[in-house]
Amino acid sequence: MTNLQSNADRFEGLATVYEASRPAPPVVLARLLCRYAGVERPELVVDLGSGTGLATRMWIGLAGRVVGIEPGDDMRRRAEEVATRIPGGEIISFRKGYGDDTGLMSGCADIVTCSQSLHWMDPHPTFAEAARILRPCGVFAAIDADMTPSFGGPAEEAFLMLRRRHRELENKLRLTPVRRWDKAGHLGRMVASGQFRYTREVLAHHVEPGSGARLVELALSMAAWRRFWPMGWRSPRSGWTCCAGRRRRLARCRFIGAIPCASA
Repeated sequence: MTNLQSNADRFEGLATVYEASRPAPPVVLARLLCRYAGVERPELVVDLGSGTGLATRMWIGLAGRVVGIEPGDDMRRRAEEVATRIPGGEIISFRKGYGDDTGLMSGCADIVTCSQSLHWMDPHPTFAEAARILRPCGVFAAIDADMTPSFGGPAEEAFLMLRRRHRELENKLRLTPVRRWDKAGHLGRMVASGQFRYTREVLAHHVEPGSGARLVELALSMAAWRRFWPMGWRSPRSGWTCCAGRRRRLARCRFIGAIPCASA
């Protein structure tokens, strides 16, 4: 198992703002994954790097059981709290673990997902673990959203500038020993792993309600900002009054699906 605990630790203390601001995958992706897996209702779905359960809860009413694997204690506690409060949440459970070390039985899952999380995982051990826990002809899917909402105007420009500055500072100061893999390389790495016999990428359009407050929360959910504040950098709450009137946010969801090789 690759030690990437620092990647999980960067999100400690951010579960509430993460849950409030991050987009959930559209349910159409769950239905599409069922078609690829050849099942109407999967018996078990495993969600790797499940965070606060935004993608895990997508399966309520569509799967028999869902297990979220999450290394971060704060995120996992929040996911459990939310699941207990919503109808159908009893089918969901969460356990501490990693993408490359789930602790689950081989061949137990119909579908394995990574939603907004694969870029924090060592890809090849994660692919091997996904292939191990999938039953024959099961499906592994990496799901990502374009993290700059599309809504136009000065608020969108400010958010893009904020994200660029955030990444520049993080790369320059290297305040935390995190490691990430670029999302654009997910598909190529899946193919190169040799774990999957068929892979493809699908794009879906998704609309969620939003507001200026939610946009600010989204900025705050970018974990590295906490490392900058003790050094005198201002919170991204500052100077965001321009987006207070925004009512909608759009997110393009990127889905990459893979079916494991028969020998995996």
